[in-house]
Amino acid sequence: AGLSDDQIARVAEGPDAALWTTEEADLIRAADELHADSRIGDATWGALAARWDEQQLIEVCMVVGQYHLVAFTLGSLGVEPESDDFPALPA
Repeated sequence: AGLSDDQIARVAEGPDAALWTTEEADLIRAADELHADSRIGDATWGALAARWDEQQLIEVCMVVGQYHLVAFTLGSLGVEPESDDFPALPA
């Protein structure tokens, strides 16, 4: 997906970690808010809406929700990773 190993590791540090662009930080913040509160907060929504159109904003919610669904399902079914090539991110 074009992400470096450093960027992938930095996701766990959250949106305020050094070196994120404003756009990247806003998207990480949105995903974190959806995970924690089941909604994107007004300030984050405003930041996203200043950059993206309505269809793209809907897609942000849908993509985060899809990955949540997959995580819930795989975790509940006890599916193990296929290989050690992709270590788990810190919780």
